[in-house]
Amino acid sequence: MVSRLKLQYCKVVIATSLVWFLLDVVLLTYYTDCTNNSPDCKSGGKAAGPASQPGLLQRLLPNVLTRNPTGPGEMGKAVVIPEARKKEAQEKFKINQFNLVASDMISLNRSLPDVRMNECKGKSYPPVNELPTTSVIIVFHNEAWSTLLRTVHSVINKSPRALLEDIILVDDASERDHLGKRLEKYVARLSVPVRIERAPKRAGLIRARLKGAAVAKGKVLTFLDAHCECTEGWLEPMLAEIHKDRKSVVCPIIDVISDDTFEYITGSDMTWGGFNWKLNFRWYPVPQREMERRGGDRSIPTRSPTMAGGLFSISKEYFYEIGSYDRGMDIWGGENLEMSFRVWMCGGRVLIATCSRVGHVFRKVSPYTWPGGVVKILNHNSMRTVEVWLDDYKDFFYKMNPGVKHTDFGDVSERLGLRHKLECKSFRWYLKNIYPESQMPLDYYSLGEVRNKETGQCLDTMGRKNGEKVGFVNCHGMGGNQVFSYTKKKELMTDDLCVDTAGDGVKLFRCHGMGGNQIWNYDKETLTLRHVNSNQCLDKPAPSAMDTPSIAKCSGSPSQQWLLSDMDWGKKFD
Repeated sequence: MVSRLKLQYCKVVIATSLVWFLLDVVLLTYYTDCTNNSPDCKSGGKAAGPASQPGLLQRLLPNVLTRNPTGPGEMGKAVVIPEARKKEAQEKFKINQFNLVASDMISLNRSLPDVRMNECKGKSYPPVNELPTTSVIIVFHNEAWSTLLRTVHSVINKSPRALLEDIILVDDASERDHLGKRLEKYVARLSVPVRIERAPKRAGLIRARLKGAAVAKGKVLTFLDAHCECTEGWLEPMLAEIHKDRKSVVCPIIDVISDDTFEYITGSDMTWGGFNWKLNFRWYPVPQREMERRGGDRSIPTRSPTMAGGLFSISKEYFYEIGSYDRGMDIWGGENLEMSFRVWMCGGRVLIATCSRVGHVFRKVSPYTWPGGVVKILNHNSMRTVEVWLDDYKDFFYKMNPGVKHTDFGDVSERLGLRHKLECKSFRWYLKNIYPESQMPLDYYSLGEVRNKETGQCLDTMGRKNGEKVGFVNCHGMGGNQVFSYTKKKELMTDDLCVDTAGDGVKLFRCHGMGGNQIWNYDKETLTLRHVNSNQCLDKPAPSAMDTPSIAKCSGSPSQQWLLSDMDWGKKFD
């Protein structure tokens, strides 16, 4: 009896010891296992390596013991640079025009919160086996190691494996050693096929993307920049829209990753893409018309007049059918508007999938030099766009930029032939049906300077912003800030600002299309501009403020007479 009790006692002791031993193994593995490339398993601020294989603890106990990551930048939090490294961070900022020290402190697999709106989290999409596969194309030139690989890892970690055909990295003639053999060895160990295409000389974003698209195996091309981070559920909403309509070009909401702290900052789902008279892309509030079309459901994709162009998905077949990119464009800039106009005018649609979110490091200054200079390249690309797609509305661009007419934009006959072949609609149709809220008026009588008959001086924006005074200076005939349009709606507008007055001076306010204080009645006989709400007339400056026009009781004096250049009262509007 005693022997049996001793035996049972021994069994209990041995079993208890085994339990504690296993617990010790688990805890030691949990805190020291670098085989899964935990964010904490780093040395000198650099990630330990690719997370293509699960660690030992993950394999043994996949559902036991989870913890919130606590490393720098985890869950999208801002990185705090140690005092001893602040000078280093300041110096290295110049390399890529973002805080390289902060980026290198963050894991390549950093965690991000699920930033989708609640309506998106419960949304259902077609089964994975019904959705098209995608190739993700990332162009880079001298990109930092950490931002490039964090982009790649986020694509892998946040995409259903069955939808991700491959990742194509296009090296646009980088010169940095870490982007050579070291990069090739690294990506070869990842769980998704990663192909590196190298350009022998600098090709620019547009041609480099075409190089990547040519070797893509996926049914859909997804273009990303080299300093992005994809979030939970980013891919399915975009592929679902292309599955629904192959002529959809779908963009995610582009969130902001701080160039200084690398904090992940969510962007608004209530903006869409537009453009100004200079053909610069701009974000504007989504109008009530579009909200009503979606029935107030913000999880339904927004039909956007234009796209930012850096991040989007498109059917590979449709990409080539619609004309891919304009190969006559150089480096980067303007290709996003050209594609937006082309897609809408030729039967497709541009969408922002509000349930898809991708973070992007927005830099204030480009770290790269462009052959011939930035301005020359942007003018070249923009002129190709206006000559092919804007019809008579190209006058807005040329009036704002009279100097560009000396820029050689090359031969556009092939692109004009494409427009004819695809039976594309007019730019007027685009403004009327796709973008009636455009800053470019559909119907207008004049486009040019507004000159005071008595003084010979002109209205001028002086580069001022919303809510600031209208300027009044000598006419220079160079367009730009002295270009105003008198529209069919009786607005006196310049770009997205309208001449407005509410009794506290003549100012520039955002055009709202609601009439009110932005309505001016121009009399072609008396040459007066009468402010309808106040029944007063635009006048030369008062002695107390000689740098801005005034408003006074209508008297018919020469100081209240205005000459609007290129006025055409005979225009026919449909």
